[in-house]
Amino acid sequence: MLTKMENQQKKGLFKDGNNRKKYEKAAEIFFLANAAIAIVSVFAIALFIFYKGLQPFMPLNEEGTYSFIDFITGTQWRPHDEISQAAYGIFYMIIGSIFSATGAIILGVPLGILTAVFMAEIAPKPIAKLMRTAVELLAGIPSVFFGIFGLGFIVPKIMASSPYSQGQSLLAVILVLTIMILPTIISLAENAIRAVPDTFRQGSYALGASKIYTIFKVVLPAAKSGILAGVVLGTGRAIGETMAVMLVAGNPIAGIPTSIWAPVRPMTTNIALEMGYAFGLHQEMLFATGVVLFIFIMIINIVFNKIAYGMKSS
Repeated sequence: MLTKMENQQKKGLFKDGNNRKKYEKAAEIFFLANAAIAIVSVFAIALFIFYKGLQPFMPLNEEGTYSFIDFITGTQWRPHDEISQAAYGIFYMIIGSIFSATGAIILGVPLGILTAVFMAEIAPKPIAKLMRTAVELLAGIPSVFFGIFGLGFIVPKIMASSPYSQGQSLLAVILVLTIMILPTIISLAENAIRAVPDTFRQGSYALGASKIYTIFKVVLPAAKSGILAGVVLGTGRAIGETMAVMLVAGNPIAGIPTSIWAPVRPMTTNIALEMGYAFGLHQEMLFATGVVLFIFIMIINIVFNKIAYGMKSS
């Protein structure tokens, strides 16, 4: 038979167990609530932008109706109070956004990956530590500072060689975006490379492979999914960047860029430039630009995720 003290201890343990379960349940609900905030925020932002952005194409819109075909295929952006005299075409902005992001990726991805390889595999520890600190500082700089640097240094250099009278151009946007996406690509690629087990390297060396051969034929293929994640995030920043691009793009009201010297007007800068004073149909057309930008980014993320999934499967 259990003594009175043993019964009390048993009741105490049972009570502690019940309290622990209550605390764990409360913690689960707390974490679920935090996760729900992020999900609800994404859906709320998407619903709001789509609701406002699709209004101009509805037949009974109070602010007026605009042709969706003219909006997507137009090459002029001339807001006007009279709808008959206004032009809200964003095709040249879509082309400018694609050219800007593609150029930044072409320059930034190889540069970022090779820098990450040097930091993780080749550089002595003090130098790698110094470079890592520099990359972290670069990632913490506000984007407007990149734009000021581009406007004060890169644009004058381009102006000296450009056939146009101004240096704000597609080339200036590409160079600024390349610098801006480097910290993201370098940090994630370096972490992915360092996560590759040493047994991979030792096995390659045991077969007589050189260090460079091991890096490019063994380490990088093993880290490709992590490197691709860095490329995805870098691409997202290149497409979504606004303030820095706005200062160096030139932002013309018409015209598809036909060379790297031509000014461009990406969709992000179009929204940032005019949303502060726009109203009525003009404001709704800016939201419509946001809808196209949203879909554009979603398509890129889906494509990259498919590629990453394929790499993991292989």
